[in-house]
Amino acid sequence: MLRKDLLRVSRAGGGYHPQFADRAHRPLAARVIGTFQGHVDEPRGALEDALTDLERDAADFKLVRGFAALLEREATVETRAAVEPERARTAAFEAAEAVGVVNEDERAAALIRAGESMGVPADAVADSLYADLEERQVLASVESPWSPDELVAQYNLSLAQTALFDATAVRVRSSDPKALVSAVKRLRLMYEIRKTPAGREVVVTGPTHLFRATRRYGTRFARLLRTVATAEEWHLEATIDDRGTERTLTLSHEDPVRVPDADPVAEVSFDSAVEADFAARFSGLDLEWDLVREPEPLATGSRVMIPDFAFDYRHSEYRIYFEIMGFWTPEYVEKKLGQLATLEDVDMLVAVDESLGVGEEIAARDHRAIPYTNRVRTKDVVDVLREYEDDLVAESAAGLPEEFTPDEDVVSLAELATRYGVSEDALEADGKTFPEHALVGRTLVRPGVLAELADDLEAGMALSEAEAVLEASGLTDASATLAELGYRVEWEGLSGGTVRER
Repeated sequence: MLRKDLLRVSRAGGGYHPQFADRAHRPLAARVIGTFQGHVDEPRGALEDALTDLERDAADFKLVRGFAALLEREATVETRAAVEPERARTAAFEAAEAVGVVNEDERAAALIRAGESMGVPADAVADSLYADLEERQVLASVESPWSPDELVAQYNLSLAQTALFDATAVRVRSSDPKALVSAVKRLRLMYEIRKTPAGREVVVTGPTHLFRATRRYGTRFARLLRTVATAEEWHLEATIDDRGTERTLTLSHEDPVRVPDADPVAEVSFDSAVEADFAARFSGLDLEWDLVREPEPLATGSRVMIPDFAFDYRHSEYRIYFEIMGFWTPEYVEKKLGQLATLEDVDMLVAVDESLGVGEEIAARDHRAIPYTNRVRTKDVVDVLREYEDDLVAESAAGLPEEFTPDEDVVSLAELATRYGVSEDALEADGKTFPEHALVGRTLVRPGVLAELADDLEAGMALSEAEAVLEASGLTDASATLAELGYRVEWEGLSGGTVRER
């Protein structure tokens, strides 16, 4: 963004129109770049004087200053002095007090005395006294990443971002809606999605009530534009608070707003610490559910909402959506409740900050509500998922045969469950049998295989030797198989163990 005092907009017709630069301004951009490059190793004051001369020749001094402001961010400025300026001033003032400076000769004597105390010439002290003042600092280098055309493009993007700084609401349509919504959520902007004749529109609400006129929110609107402008086609309309007057800003892919360099929005994993904390803890659990971040949009009447998460059951195409309602404004909570009320044929689990006091209202809308304070307890969520899982297991078990007779001599329950597209629990449901196999641990084994193993194993064998015999038959769960055959393992510290009869 640019500083607000460099904003160039037209208010003709009651609108709010950024005055973009174009190819006609390319020579001016080139001159500003050349001015910076030509003043490397010179004082900053000299650079400012040269830019002032450019301003006098240009049609709009704000354009010169806008180009310069962008280049200044890429410049390195140094304080160059033989003596650290503060130290030089201290020594000079102490010497002046001792000498009693009234005229030039006495000043020179004080500088000589100060130099002697620091082991440097008097001229070095004089040059160092105020070398840290801004106008005396030296332009050490300018690493401009832009050509004149690219500087014009960067200026236009920055100008549009600055125009959005005072937005109170932004409405966007994009050919890449997923990237747009992801950026909105990562920037922690309050939003909703509406269906319009022109397509889905993301409506981002700005600072009101508690958030009135905060710089943080205005900066987020500006950052959002970087993502918006990367889409092939887009249209943005913003309501601007122009010093108390409401105006409308309209931008689209037809305007000269491009993203010439950096990524649109730095990747932020989650919208809030509460979400990040829950996702980290849930992902560490060994469950039959996969956590999905930002699933597909859900239709809510004439609008759309994107829940924070979804839980996908690994053994069927079943999905439960999960929304975390944090400390929101009353208006936003009411809007979210309205969205939940219009969801149909969707299983929704909602974690609700207890301070909101809307758990019963959510339950009344046929959704599961889990209250939380500060953090969402994974146990509370897992308990609800288990309930759904019980129903899913029973449903899948009902479609399975009563008996399972796999062709293999040895086959794991996991492999067999994958074959049928169900969970292992469904294979072990009441009434399911394996007439030709014994269930050893989590593996089905024909009795003949167990008889052969009984002949090959004997008490006193090293555990490593017994494991090799079992693995040759396709059995990897040594503990369960040895127990089935009447053996146990006598452990010998960390060096291994010996097979013994039970």
